[in-house]
Amino acid sequence: MSATISAKGQCLCGSVQVEANTIDTQMEACHCSMCRRWSGGPLLAVNCQQDVTLSGEQHISTYQSSDWAERGFCKNCGTNLFYRLKHNNQHIMPAGLFELPDTLSFHQQIFIDEKPDYYCFANDTKQMTGAEVFAQYAPQ
Repeated sequence: MSATISAKGQCLCGSVQVEANTIDTQMEACHCSMCRRWSGGPLLAVNCQQDVTLSGEQHISTYQSSDWAERGFCKNCGTNLFYRLKHNNQHIMPAGLFELPDTLSFHQQIFIDEKPDYYCFANDTKQMTGAEVFAQYAPQ
């Protein structure tokens, strides 16, 4: 595992405050069709593990996007807040929520087999197909 950092962030309107104490410094991009629909493009995200505090919970709405995960957003401004794995409470969060240091590295792209041809990243990253992601990370 890579190094971790702590950071605070918020939604666009400030109704929801986020504090994450174990943010992985290796950022990733998800190209799955659901993340692209949710974010308007690839989801650039950081793994925040389970040590996440959300303030303003009355402003958070969740959507169960699969049997194993839910997505959260601010009811007021619509900011995407998290993709949360239900079996272990792991939070994958948009990198843009936080004021993060330039030391973050772009490490991995997942669901590369679903990436459309109209964009690409020049970074040399690890790339995984959807089948590889499920084989490695799916809850047992």
